[in-house]
Amino acid sequence: PTVGGSSPSCPAQIRCARTDCQKDTTTTMSLDDLNREQKRSLKRMGALNDQGQPARAQPQARRGADDRVGPVRYLREVRDEMRKVAWPKWPEVRRFSIIVLVTVILYTAYIGGLDSLFGVLSTWLYD
Repeated sequence: PTVGGSSPSCPAQIRCARTDCQKDTTTTMSLDDLNREQKRSLKRMGALNDQGQPARAQPQARRGADDRVGPVRYLREVRDEMRKVAWPKWPEVRRFSIIVLVTVILYTAYIGGLDSLFGVLSTWLYD
């Protein structure tokens, strides 16, 4: 099967060998059209169940007002998560800061040099 175009008059759908946009040529995709790798991928994504049949996704439950977290609890959870962060040590911060500063200085000098060069060339060209 081939895939149709994606214009409003002929939307992209799985189609038979004929390429015209008539309603009778549109077919649904069966699991027989998929290879093993595609089926495994669909199972990992949850689109197929263990028997290989299409699985419907359960609708997401809406959060009610009682599911919301208050500001105090939110800040407590943020603090707890921030404690889990592996913060860099001072020598590492210093080393990376020096690398960033040197890189910025080098690129600034490079761009400034090119700007000056093009400025001199343009004044020479237009004078």
